[in-house]
Amino acid sequence: MSDLPTPLERARSLSRDRALTEQADQHAITLESILAVLRSGRLADAAARREATEIASSALIRARSVHAQQESVLEPVAEAFSRLRTELRPLIRSGPLHVQFAEPPARGRALPGPVAREARAISRTAMLSLMDRADAARARIGWDCDGRHLLMEVRDDGGTAVTAHDDSLRPIVERVVALDGTMDVETTPGWGTTLRIEIPLDPPSAALTVEGAEELTDREKQVLRLVATGISNQRIGDQLGITANTVKYHVANLLRKYGARTRAELASIAHSHDAHSPSAQTR
Repeated sequence: MSDLPTPLERARSLSRDRALTEQADQHAITLESILAVLRSGRLADAAARREATEIASSALIRARSVHAQQESVLEPVAEAFSRLRTELRPLIRSGPLHVQFAEPPARGRALPGPVAREARAISRTAMLSLMDRADAARARIGWDCDGRHLLMEVRDDGGTAVTAHDDSLRPIVERVVALDGTMDVETTPGWGTTLRIEIPLDPPSAALTVEGAEELTDREKQVLRLVATGISNQRIGDQLGITANTVKYHVANLLRKYGARTRAELASIAHSHDAHSPSAQTR
């Protein structure tokens, strides 16, 4: 009898990994929001404590209802965007940025659950990245829908040049690539940076397996083996004699080929593949 995991077991494992990633993103937003409130010079101590308590209480309510939310098959685009505003409100209210939200069309095509969750995660990650840039004072987040894609735009007025290869954008790039989406980054000196993202409304299947993945190049096999060890892109590049940006390119391709959405999922797949390879079984 084979000990190989079934496609259903692999799909469930990937689903668990995605749920953990989503929870980690939510926790990051909650902690950043609480810290922003406590550090704010605009609030008295008592007011700051009340605000921090309210944020923590809201986070607990969301955590208790997360299972029911994840069971939703489709989510109206306007409702998904409204949830994003609610999630970001505590962070923005006490943070240094003035943020404008551009509402999506109320009658836009409903989003598949995985797309809605990933779109909010991408927007939250982008906002956290902007908060770390001292030269940005204003930002704008907008969603739209053309019937086939979710169109996302995040813009700020910071003067620092940003490219898609920046480490701060790596988590966003990996999520977009995993959804078969595209991302364009445009920086205009003195005017700010704009991220334009397109995500297909029909996401790739989560049940893609190692056996069904495209053939890997020798370099991709080397990168995959090192990703499974948990080391950084820079260390992978140092070991292979390539740049960290080249490693990012290979990682993005591996995420697409295996249908994974995070490095953790990719590492899990690599470990599973290695454990059941013929060479491993003969050791």
